[in-house]
Amino acid sequence: MDMNTLLPIIIQVITGIIGGQAVGAAIKTAAMGQLTKILGGAVGGVGGAAILNSLLGGAVDPAAAAMAAGAGSALNISNIVGGAGGGAILTGIIGAVMNAMKK
Repeated sequence: MDMNTLLPIIIQVITGIIGGQAVGAAIKTAAMGQLTKILGGAVGGVGGAAILNSLLGGAVDPAAAAMAAGAGSALNISNIVGGAGGGAILTGIIGAVMNAMKK
């Protein structure tokens, strides 16, 4: 794998973790540990960016997206916003499920 393939995924994971941490801090009633917020944010970040890329007509495959748009394609709106939004949404869902399970 070259850096053009890995960079979009790294951006999605990092922004997903940021989104997951933000939601985890906002939803203090859910008994989520740090690992849960990190994993939920990372997985949600990659998934959210993939969904947003496909909705905007981009390629879902990060390697194909990097090849199509050139080296600077990793720092695009779909990777950043999709990553943060996906991480926040999935972490929020995990928090809601965990909160409902402890009742």
